[in-house]
Amino acid sequence: MTQLSSSPPAARPPSRLARIQDPVQERLDGVMDEIRRIVVNDLDLLDDVNDVFLQMRGKLFRPTLLLLVNEVGGRPHPDALPLAAVVELVHLATLVHDDAVDHSVLRRGLPTINHLWNHQVAIISGDYLYTRSVVELARLERMDAIQSLARAANEMTVGELRQLTSYDALEFTEDDYRRLIASKTASLMSAACEIGALVGPSEYREAFRRYGHALGMAFQVADDLLDYDGSEELTGKPVGHDLRERKVTLPLVHALRQVTEAERSRVRDFFTRVDPTDEEIGEIVQIVRRTGGLDYARSEARRYADEARAALGDVGATGAAMDSLHAAIEYAIERRR
Repeated sequence: MTQLSSSPPAARPPSRLARIQDPVQERLDGVMDEIRRIVVNDLDLLDDVNDVFLQMRGKLFRPTLLLLVNEVGGRPHPDALPLAAVVELVHLATLVHDDAVDHSVLRRGLPTINHLWNHQVAIISGDYLYTRSVVELARLERMDAIQSLARAANEMTVGELRQLTSYDALEFTEDDYRRLIASKTASLMSAACEIGALVGPSEYREAFRRYGHALGMAFQVADDLLDYDGSEELTGKPVGHDLRERKVTLPLVHALRQVTEAERSRVRDFFTRVDPTDEEIGEIVQIVRRTGGLDYARSEARRYADEARAALGDVGATGAAMDSLHAAIEYAIERRR
């Protein structure tokens, strides 16, 4: 009989994000407790849906940013925990609504609310997360945080409407794209960082707001790149998902400025397909690669990363939290682990 080794398996090195979260890891555990407290309800359906919410929650990147900013200067505030929970709940609400609008069946490799139940349950469940967030903000009586988060939620809603009304994919410009991701992604990251400063180093509120905005822009450009050169294991959704949903992102926007007339016609034909094949998606990916769309998007992600670093340069502080905020910039544009 083969003798099994009694030695434990070698520990896997902590991921890049885990190292970023290390200064606030204990407080992140507290954020999860706050989320559970905020969403609890005695309705059986909501109880079941809440279980799915807790499974689909992601890597807590936005709450991490809020808590890291709150740590700067050594003045962490107890209100930061419920505020970080609210930020994550607002983020989850947008994901639930996005899945319902897009008829998505998977989110981060797990079945979506609309797939497990139906679109009506998904929309109302997303609304529940929003309303519970409002109730919690009212309980905290932080008008400054309410203003910041309400502004972000409004921008995200407008961004969704912008996307829904972009009927002609080939007429979608780079300015349209920037406005869209500023609304859909950068607004909430900016609010998370601003709120972290509001209950912490308030003298740096504007610098951290700018940091969050630039970080969010870099994050979304990099995320859109993953649809072309990522993997389902990394993104939690099939590669080419955005193209399959006929969404135009920066790599394709740039490519369309370089393509031949024949290629433009091919792209236009692709966006008329109700259910494009993997081969058709692959053809568009090759067009984008050949015309430099991926390289251009990478350079834009790095440009926004430089803006985020410049904003941190306006913060006169050092320490583990600041180190993690700097590291978060690289994580945003190179999310491989």
